[in-house]
Amino acid sequence: MDDAVYRAPPTDGLLIAPLDEFTAVYHRASGITHLLTEPAPQILAVLCEGGLSLDALLDRLGQDYDLSDGTREALAARLDELVEAGLVEAA
Repeated sequence: MDDAVYRAPPTDGLLIAPLDEFTAVYHRASGITHLLTEPAPQILAVLCEGGLSLDALLDRLGQDYDLSDGTREALAARLDELVEAGLVEAA
């Protein structure tokens, strides 16, 4: 899905609470609470602002974080996990 656009629900569809090294995310639509670790909460926060392709998301995250080689594949894997959890959709 190289040309997919990834979207997260608007922040009013989520309740987010930091818990030490975890972030609890309650997804109102499903009624499920997820425990996330970095970088998933940061990815989710960016995607709550609007839909982005994998490359656009990588560029956006690169503005705030020092990203190294191999990051595109790792980001794709994290996105797949968020899609499987139902927190992000790919269109």
